[in-house]
Amino acid sequence: MLRHLYSALLYLTLPLLLLYFVWRSRKDPAYRQRLLERFSLGLKKRGLQAGGIVVHAVSVGETIAATPLIKQLQQQYPTLPLTVTGTTPTGSATISSRFGNTVKHCYLPLDYPGSVRRFLDALQPKLLVIVETELWPNLLAACRKRHIPVVVVNARLSARSAKGYRRFSALTRPLLNNISLLLTQDRASARRFRALGFGNTLQVTGNLKFELAIPAQTAQLVTEFAPLLTTRLVWVAASTHAGEDEQLLALYPRLKQRFPALLLLLVPRHPERFDKVAQLAQAQGCHVWRRSSGQLPGADTEIAVGDSMGELLAWYQLADLVFIGGSLIERGGHNPLEAICFGKAVQSGPHIFNFNEAYRQLQQQQAVVLVADSEQLFASCCQLLSDITLRQQFGQRAQQFFSRQQGATARTLDAINLIVAGTLMPSQPLAHTSAYQTKQAGNASYWYDPAFFTEIAAEQFQSAWWQQQQAVIGSSSGRNTAYFVQHGGHKLVLRHYYRGGLVGKLLHDQFWLQPVAQSRAMQEYQLLSWMRAQGLAVPRPVAARYQRSGLIYRADLLIELIPDSKDLAAILQQRAMTAEEWQAVGQAIAQMHRLGVYHSDLNCRNIMLDSAGKVWLIDFDKCERREPGPWTEQNLARLLRSFNKERGKLAVFHWQDTDWAALLAGYQLAGYQQSLSAVAERN
Repeated sequence: MLRHLYSALLYLTLPLLLLYFVWRSRKDPAYRQRLLERFSLGLKKRGLQAGGIVVHAVSVGETIAATPLIKQLQQQYPTLPLTVTGTTPTGSATISSRFGNTVKHCYLPLDYPGSVRRFLDALQPKLLVIVETELWPNLLAACRKRHIPVVVVNARLSARSAKGYRRFSALTRPLLNNISLLLTQDRASARRFRALGFGNTLQVTGNLKFELAIPAQTAQLVTEFAPLLTTRLVWVAASTHAGEDEQLLALYPRLKQRFPALLLLLVPRHPERFDKVAQLAQAQGCHVWRRSSGQLPGADTEIAVGDSMGELLAWYQLADLVFIGGSLIERGGHNPLEAICFGKAVQSGPHIFNFNEAYRQLQQQQAVVLVADSEQLFASCCQLLSDITLRQQFGQRAQQFFSRQQGATARTLDAINLIVAGTLMPSQPLAHTSAYQTKQAGNASYWYDPAFFTEIAAEQFQSAWWQQQQAVIGSSSGRNTAYFVQHGGHKLVLRHYYRGGLVGKLLHDQFWLQPVAQSRAMQEYQLLSWMRAQGLAVPRPVAARYQRSGLIYRADLLIELIPDSKDLAAILQQRAMTAEEWQAVGQAIAQMHRLGVYHSDLNCRNIMLDSAGKVWLIDFDKCERREPGPWTEQNLARLLRSFNKERGKLAVFHWQDTDWAALLAGYQLAGYQQSLSAVAERN
C-alpha cells in the first residue's frame, strides 16, 4: 500500500518534475534532450541489447568509481551485453568518454511503474548492479517480481542518511530487502544497514574509489600542459559550488601577493555554473583563461576555469595543492580520493559529512588538512605553498594510505560472480557464502574460510609442502590421488582437479578458461557451502584455488575430512548393512533431491557412513542445482548400476536386491514426510 501511495505521489508531482527539467535546460540544454528516454520511450534508438548485465552509475563520480569494475565485468563476461545507465547529462558524457561503443548506454528511467516496466522489458537483465545507494522502490520491486537479482556495490550510509531512512522505515525496510546482495564500503555503513532491517547478505568489500582507472586522454592532457606550468604554483579548487567560489576568489589576491607565481584553477561541480564562475573571476580584474576557449593558457593567466568534463584527474596531476569543494558550505564535501591517489596535499572545509569515514581515516594518517573557514584556508595555503617538503609529506602519506586500501574491485567482482554463475537461485540469499574471504596473487585466485586459515598461499595446495610439514596422514587410492592432511586440530582432504575420458589423456588437469566463480573448484565450494546451510550432511569447504595460465586454468580444493567414516563400497566388502541404514541412505538422497541438487556421479563410493550411523554425501564436482524433473530417477538409476557393478567385480560384496528396496523405502518415506509438511503449512 505504501509503495502504491508513493507511486501516486510521483504521478501528482509529474508536472513539477517536467518544469524542473525545463528549468535546468535553460543553462544546460542536455536536460531537455532525450527527455522521453527518462520515461523509457524511444529506447530502440539507443541500440540496447537484452539479456545482459545493467550497471547503474548515477553521475560522474559513480561512473569513475565503477570504471575498473565495469572493465572487469566486460572481461569476465564477454558474451553478455553490458549496459551502463546514469541519471545526469554529465554522467552520460562520462560514460561515453570512458567506454565509447564498448558498452550500451541509456538513462535509468524515472521511478514510475510504467517507465520501469518498459525499461525491464527492453533490457531483460540477468543482473542489476547499482553503484552506491541510488535505490528506487518501484525499480527494486519490479526486479524482485521478475526474479532479477539486484546487487548494490560500494554502498555507503552516513548517520544523517540513516536517520532519514528510519523516518520512513515502513517504505525503506521492504525496499532494502528487495536487494539480493549489499556490498558496503565500510563497517559503519554495514551496521547502519543492518539496524535499518536489511536481512539479506551483506559484505564489507571496501571502497571502489580507491582503484582509480585513469583514461588515456588524461596522460595526453598532462603532457600537453605540464611544460606551461613548470614555473607556476598550481592551486586546484575542485568540485566547487555557489557560495564557495566567491570565498576562493576573494582569497586569491591576498595569496597572489605572497606567491606571485600562483595559478588558481577553479573546477565548478556543475556545468551550468561554468559561465557564472568565469564572470566572477573576470570581475576580480584578473587574467582569466577558460579550458573551453580551445587555446593554451598564457604566462599571464592568473585564474583558470576548468569548464570541461572528464578532465579533473589531469588537473589533479598538475596541481601543487588541492582544495576539495562542497565543504566551505553545507554541501557535505566531495570525494578526496581521486586527488590523494596522485600524492597531492589535500585541503577541505568543515562540511564533509558525505565522506566522513574517508576524511576520518585520512586525518588519522595526517594526510589531509581540514579548515574551519576561509581564513583558516588562507593560513593553510600560506603554510603549504611556501613549504614544498611539507606538501610532499602530506602527499606521500595520503598516497600510501590510498595504496593500502585497494582490493575492493576484486572482492566486489567475486561477490557478483556468485550470482552471474547461476549456481545460486536469485531468490536465495547468499548468507551461506558470506563467510569466505578472497585473495588475488598474480594469476591465482583463492577463496578460503578464515576459521581454518588466517592467510592462504600456493603451498597449501601442494602435497609436497604438506609432506615437508610432516602433515600428510594418508591418501586415497582412486584414479587421481587425494591427500589427507592434518592442519591444527582439523583433518583436511586436498584434491586436485583432473579431466576424465579421452580428453583427460591429452589435457590431464587443464580446463578451458572460465570466470573464477564458474571454475570447477569455486563451483563446488559454493554448492557445498549452500548445501550445508540447508542442513545437508556434506563436507565443509575450506579453501579453493583457481590458477590461470594463458587460455586454460587449473584448480584445487581443500575440504574437511569426515571423521570415522567409510564409503558404502568399503563397508559392503566387510559386512552387510541393516535395513535402517539403507533407509537412512535413501532419506539423505531424497533430501538432496528435494533441494534440487543434481549429483553428476552418484555412486556407492560417494556415500559415506560415519561411526554414529550418519549418512554423508561427497564429491560434488560438476554438480548443480536444477528445477524438478526426470533427472532424480536417472540419479537413482546411476546409483543402482554402481552397486551392481561392484557386486560383479568383487569376490565379497554384501549387496542384495532387498537392500535396494530398503533404500527406496527410505527415499519414498522422506518424500511422504515432505508432502505432510507441505499440507500442514498450507493449513
